[in-house]
Amino acid sequence: MKKDEIISMLQQQIGFLQQQLGEANRKVDELLRKVSSLEELLVRKNQEEQKQRNVIRGLTKIQQNKSEKQTPPAVSASDSETAPQTDPKPREKTNYGARRKDHYEVEVEEEDIYPDDSRFDEMRARLIDTHDVVRYILVPMRFIKKVYHVHVYTQDGAVMEGRAPVAPLLGSNYDGSFIAGIAQLRYIYSMPVERIVKYFCENGFDMDKGTAHGLLRKTENIFENLYKAMGLAVKEDVYLAGDETYHRVLVKVPGGKGSKKGYIWVVTAIHTGLVYYFYHDGSRGQDVILNYIGDYGGTFQSDGFAPYRKMAAKLTRLACLQHVKRKFLDCDDDEEAQGIVGLINEFYQNEHKHTIGKDGWTARKNLGWRRKYAPSILKEIRIRLDRMAADPEMLPKSDRYNAVHYMLNEWDAIENIFTRGDYHLDNNLVERLNRYISLSRRNSLFFGSHKGAQRAAMFYSLACSCRLNDINFFEYISDVINRTALMQPNTDIKEYRTLLPDQWKAL
Repeated sequence: MKKDEIISMLQQQIGFLQQQLGEANRKVDELLRKVSSLEELLVRKNQEEQKQRNVIRGLTKIQQNKSEKQTPPAVSASDSETAPQTDPKPREKTNYGARRKDHYEVEVEEEDIYPDDSRFDEMRARLIDTHDVVRYILVPMRFIKKVYHVHVYTQDGAVMEGRAPVAPLLGSNYDGSFIAGIAQLRYIYSMPVERIVKYFCENGFDMDKGTAHGLLRKTENIFENLYKAMGLAVKEDVYLAGDETYHRVLVKVPGGKGSKKGYIWVVTAIHTGLVYYFYHDGSRGQDVILNYIGDYGGTFQSDGFAPYRKMAAKLTRLACLQHVKRKFLDCDDDEEAQGIVGLINEFYQNEHKHTIGKDGWTARKNLGWRRKYAPSILKEIRIRLDRMAADPEMLPKSDRYNAVHYMLNEWDAIENIFTRGDYHLDNNLVERLNRYISLSRRNSLFFGSHKGAQRAAMFYSLACSCRLNDINFFEYISDVINRTALMQPNTDIKEYRTLLPDQWKAL
């Protein structure tokens, strides 16, 4: 082969190899870009997973932290002798005596802090220690003015227009989340509307008091059928508890305005966790509660107020042992009365030994337990009551007289408590719910009208139902108000039933 041919062949091979090398370099560059992209995605995924873990850990701590703990029963001398002795746990490190919370539920931002010494050179320095310093930062509420640029086109002789999200209130620019924020502050945190408006202003949103009231008033119209569904759904439960409490209401009087004591009634479904407040011109008359109960034939727990006692003719009525106990506590210098208090406490001490739903303890097992301990206590109480009632020296209308006859009048309803394992010993659940009304009474002093009281009853029904079902009230209202706004007025009431807190699921 000639020299020129060899050179030409080698040049062709060199060109081919250079082409392959270039192709290989391009593939390497592409692979490096993919690796970099994957690394970035992996970092983001790890960050999201860390946030989720933080949320889960926070929720776990919240679930384990019971705000309403019951006092365990006192340990008897015999029990204390047999109980195993355990070493006390070492005290956790505290900050001036206060335990530090980790707050796993919050978003975490991390930042590296390097020495600010002018001599510091990261390339020459050797890391000897890293420690964490935590600071919690509060970002005030945000108000966003969202502008939708709705574009309109013509095409092929047709006009096409974009569609902005439907406003929950006709003629209003406020989203459901805005109304939910006002409702949460007003009915969960018991802030008067005037204070809410001031709070908004301090956080950068100027709003009139009349506008805030108007939003709540218009929302009441949207929730009318939802509120009706609540009243019907509560009576679907076989176990109810009820109570009533007062609130001042502004009314028109000759020459101006005055106020009257009005009453708000509440009925709670124990199993579904739904709560129904209702107001009827502030009346405490028996017709208000009896008309609502109607032909309900389940179980109803309450104090000894006369309208509740009249229910016993058509349903199973349960007494409230705490109301009974308070009557005898008022007789603080009466040894026999305090003896009754001690016997009532024995009911609670026995109930605290087991908790339904824990360690395999069921309502059926609890009923068997009640049948063991309760009869002897009830018998002893009845003997003492009859002896005290027969005392000729007991003065009518005295604290002792009132306590004894109150418990005797409630006796059948007291015995009914121990006919099932899941009946409560008292009506404390409902009384805790009525604290929302008490806080409103203290902070707002009065409702502005009968309509305002009715509107409050509706919102309190939704708010307390959310609380008993572990639902965030703000998220619930934000979602439901937008969904109900799209429903026609003639929509079947059954469709609203699925939007109540015990069945609600966010979209």
